[in-house]
Amino acid sequence: MPFLPLRPVPVADGAHALYQEWLSWLSEQLADADCDRDALVRTVLSDIYFPELVGRDPTSLSRTAQVAIAQMDPRNVTLEPEYYQETDLEKYAPRKPLLWLWEMFDRSPLGENVELGIHFRRMLAPHVFASCGKNFKAFTHVRVSFGYNLSVGDNVVIHRHVLLDDRGGIEIGNGSSVSDFANVYSHSHDIVDGRIVRLRKTVIGNGVRITYHATILAGTHIADDSMVGAGSMLTRSTEPHWVYVGVPARKVKEKSADERAQKPPRSPDPMADPE
Repeated sequence: MPFLPLRPVPVADGAHALYQEWLSWLSEQLADADCDRDALVRTVLSDIYFPELVGRDPTSLSRTAQVAIAQMDPRNVTLEPEYYQETDLEKYAPRKPLLWLWEMFDRSPLGENVELGIHFRRMLAPHVFASCGKNFKAFTHVRVSFGYNLSVGDNVVIHRHVLLDDRGGIEIGNGSSVSDFANVYSHSHDIVDGRIVRLRKTVIGNGVRITYHATILAGTHIADDSMVGAGSMLTRSTEPHWVYVGVPARKVKEKSADERAQKPPRSPDPMADPE
């Protein structure tokens, strides 16, 4: 069986420097305690989506164009968590503009650029999450509900179209990965009255693999080095080193102790930040 670590992929001359210059500027803006995040996001998104209209008098445009431009300002939009009674608005307020920036970046022509997108989301994550370790990688169209209830360790990878519903809290341990189209929940509703909401923290341990299209229900604890198979629904906590598959997911195979002992060390990541 071939061993296939990631390889470095260069971009065109000058592009890397251009990306780093832009990301450094954004990082400096966000590090400023006096930064108006709503205004910053409005400026960035306007430049991305409507550069030809920047500086134009909005009243000279059609109503539809005015509505479209209004979406560039986070103050003109509402997001789902704002409607929830338990939302800590003091914590959510500074994160809302950045969540909107994250989502709108992903929907733009910039979002599919892996080189730019990984570093863009890595730059935003510490300002959005409760905590974020080094070398965080999120691919395009990752959705985060609140942000302030999400804690992420080192070398975590979140692939495309993943939902991290941190309404009740999510922890993701070092070296864990969540594959494409997986959903991780931390709240549930009463089956009789949907207004009764149970908030239950979901914990993903170290070295966990949640694979394609899996669903993790609220309150589960995925133990270190365990794996949830493709399309599975996890309804209960796991044991270390076991693979769980099915709906509901059940343990089907334990990873061999000999194979675990012989596993090569972590491969160099071409997209890791310099030490």
